[in-house]
Amino acid sequence: MKKIALTLTVLLGTLSASNATAFDGDAEAGKVKSATCAACHGPDGNAPVTIYPKIAGQHADYIYKQLKEFKLGMTSGGSEGRMDPVMSAMAMPLSDQDMKDVAAYFSTLNMSAGTTPEDVVEVGQKLFRAGDAERGIPSCAACHGPRGNGTSLAQFPKISFQHPEYIKSQLEKFRDGTRANDLNGMMQDIAKKLTDKDIEVLSKYIGGLH
Repeated sequence: MKKIALTLTVLLGTLSASNATAFDGDAEAGKVKSATCAACHGPDGNAPVTIYPKIAGQHADYIYKQLKEFKLGMTSGGSEGRMDPVMSAMAMPLSDQDMKDVAAYFSTLNMSAGTTPEDVVEVGQKLFRAGDAERGIPSCAACHGPRGNGTSLAQFPKISFQHPEYIKSQLEKFRDGTRANDLNGMMQDIAKKLTDKDIEVLSKYIGGLH
């Protein structure tokens, strides 16, 4: 918990400087460059297959960061960044400007709405908004906001309306360490404290959060 609080404090003092200038991606150029992305993420950025994330309406800074880290995952042999057999290969031929342009384009689109099953609302809402102090689990809202919209400044992603299946898979990867590109290991630390049931409930709750 102290580690997370310290990280947030540092972010307020340092990220404001690095994000002082506007994101310089070209959305129109990104629209053309994004043609191959449609195969998995859909033509409008709302992936029709739920194991792939919706990237429509996602923060441009966050998309850009992930693309860079997918490429780094490939070039480093998985020792750095974020390694994925599909996305790392897709990111390899992209230049830095390509990544910015694609990120800018998808950020202009609208993410499709999701739904939350009634049977997870009460428990999911409590865990999302308040966490679990006894187990040292902070609220998801602390970083992702009360509506799950995240923040571009700190590169915390928008998670509301995301496919529950994708959220579940990423929380599990953070928990077992197969995904480790989170800032200062914050998500890994949190995920390690989540049970399978916690992950299932949160994933479904966030899918319809608005």
